[in-house]
Amino acid sequence: MTIDELQDEVIEEFSDFTDWLDKYQLLIDLGNELSPLEDQFKTEDNLINGCQSRVWITSDYQDGKVYFSAESDALIVKGLIALLLRVLSGHTPQEILDAELYFIDRIGLREHLSPTRSNGLLAMVKQIRVYALAYKTQEDAQA
Repeated sequence: MTIDELQDEVIEEFSDFTDWLDKYQLLIDLGNELSPLEDQFKTEDNLINGCQSRVWITSDYQDGKVYFSAESDALIVKGLIALLLRVLSGHTPQEILDAELYFIDRIGLREHLSPTRSNGLLAMVKQIRVYALAYKTQEDAQA
């Protein structure tokens, strides 16, 4: 599936709920489904700056695609990262760099997150893009 198709799937899933308490619960459920990050990856290097809670993101590059793993110590933030990984993991660096993440606004996240959580979400997106850019640069150097 393309990044846009995955975003549309997320929008559809969240559109089933009108109450934000239900949407928060969905976020928490998604976060709980996230595979735990091994302790060896919970390092300062993988810790996201700009998040109020602790968030670690790692990446792996295989067969031209970037795969992300992540974890957070906060339930809602763990759900946010689960959404980002669902939409962006398993795509090429260029697809990740080109992606317009419209699902964040369409499901109402930006307006329903606290300012610190919004900043954290932006920091997570930025870090994912940094990983993608690094792999893209590596690809270009090998071409």
